Amino acid sequence: MLDETLTKCIHPYPTRHEGKFDPTMNARELRDLFLLDPSVIFLNHGSFGACPQPVFDTYQRWQRELERQPVLFLGRRADALLDEARAHLAAYLGTQADNLVFVANATVGGNTVARALKLKPGDEILTTDHEYGAMDKTWEFICGKTGAVYVRHRVPLPVTTQEAFIESFWSAVTPRTRVIFMSHITSPTALRFPIEAICRRAREAGIVTIIDGAHAPGQIPLDLEAIGADFYTGNCHKWLCAPKGAAFLYARPEHHAASEPLVVSWGWSSEATFVQKHQWQGTRDIAAYLSIPAAIDFQAAHDWDVVRERCHELARHARRRMTEITGLEAISPDSRDWFMQLAAMPIPACDGAALQRRLWEEHRIEIPFVNWNGGHSLRISVQGYTTAEDVEALMSAVAALLPECVG
Repeated sequence: MLDETLTKCIHPYPTRHEGKFDPTMNARELRDLFLLDPSVIFLNHGSFGACPQPVFDTYQRWQRELERQPVLFLGRRADALLDEARAHLAAYLGTQADNLVFVANATVGGNTVARALKLKPGDEILTTDHEYGAMDKTWEFICGKTGAVYVRHRVPLPVTTQEAFIESFWSAVTPRTRVIFMSHITSPTALRFPIEAICRRAREAGIVTIIDGAHAPGQIPLDLEAIGADFYTGNCHKWLCAPKGAAFLYARPEHHAASEPLVVSWGWSSEATFVQKHQWQGTRDIAAYLSIPAAIDFQAAHDWDVVRERCHELARHARRRMTEITGLEAISPDSRDWFMQLAAMPIPACDGAALQRRLWEEHRIEIPFVNWNGGHSLRISVQGYTTAEDVEALMSAVAALLPECVG
């Protein structure tokens, strides 16, 4: 059974979170449980994630089972195994298993929804100018096919209050707005948007909401029913630390019948359920999906609520240190309402590619440089294995290199 396999893969260690909050608590122990190169200061968890050894062991165990008897595994066991994994994930996300299907990544989930919509010429898809580039391209493609219009509402920086954000965004809604597409946590600016209020207003106005939650699962608590989006897609291989290629698409029950899979295969029929239409897409490795429960259980065993809080405190510290170095204002208030473990830190206009390359080549620091709307920033990911020393190494390197890269 799946639960028995998961139990074997978890190796919890004692946590120490009594008394005064220690920003380096357990980070080194956690680092030893990940497969990351120990010679690298890895501050880019947000791009592709990183998988702990116990979860990766589960992943490979599933792969070996598949290869041992492919017909038995894919032909006779796969549906039941996927159903059990979906049930585990659904409980974690605050919804029912029948509302979820597995996809390879959030971009696939977003494409699945976007390409099934029945848009007409002049229909508007309202979004922000903080969205992930691949999804901007997806909507541009859809609009080219349908004649719909992709409206990118400008959200200037720094942001101030959630109320101001909501009112500004809603001012862009028109009688032609059919869809609101928005990130829960943005990729270029690492901001957490107040999607619950937007989804509530949209439902009252009869507007479909599609939320890109690529960075949310594992970084912030999720209750999909409470959020109220019509569609929500999220990655499990990023902040939840599942293997690569593990993600989900959520749809409210009223959208199940009209949902269309990107790949039509044996599970499809006019009477098929939402899960049946999407679950079987031909021969593929489903081990990453089956390993999601192991990732959830790994974080639970390691007191991840405490880990996330420690990471947030370290991210706050990183933002303050970068402000001291650059003199540039932070892009949001210092609040978990706007960021948790991922933070974009403004830096002066510079040769960002050279800065990023030298951070890697000279200091073995892996961190992305972001050029967004003419502004430059470094986007730091603070995961459970990140230490205060890692952050200080970044700050020392940036202080030394920036004067040589500016101008």
